[in-house]
Amino acid sequence: MELRKADQTELQLIRMQQQVKEIAKESNKEVIGIEQVNDEEWVIVSKTSDHQTLQLMINHCGSPYRGKWDFALQAEYTADHALFIDDIKGEPCQGFGSICMAYLKETAWAENCTIRGNLVKRDWAHLDRLTHFYKKHSFSVEINEEKKHGRVNWTG
Repeated sequence: MELRKADQTELQLIRMQQQVKEIAKESNKEVIGIEQVNDEEWVIVSKTSDHQTLQLMINHCGSPYRGKWDFALQAEYTADHALFIDDIKGEPCQGFGSICMAYLKETAWAENCTIRGNLVKRDWAHLDRLTHFYKKHSFSVEINEEKKHGRVNWTG
């Protein structure tokens, strides 16, 4: 039996309430936002930060919270006032990366940081998608095809 759209939304809102409570109970996590993707689905955005590392996490309200994130963007604070993107983990093309990037840029702006990252050999299989993603978010992208290495930079 398929749920009607209104019933699906109501179920997501109930799960959202439950998930916010569960995430907020975790001492190292802070709920920082609730966003809508694809005009139908709701997600909770949370973060952990110890001023050396920052992790932005997405939990989808379409499924129960099981103590783990559905998507994460991990960054490290550098000595030269930058947030260096270490990794982006999760399924691509769901809008979660764009949500995390908006929060990362907001954090960088508030803390007067730039954002940098590397494109490495393991990224080459999806380089076109990554290049599009970073350019869409106003990053400069430099690629060395010969060395299979690249850099991304955002200065705000």
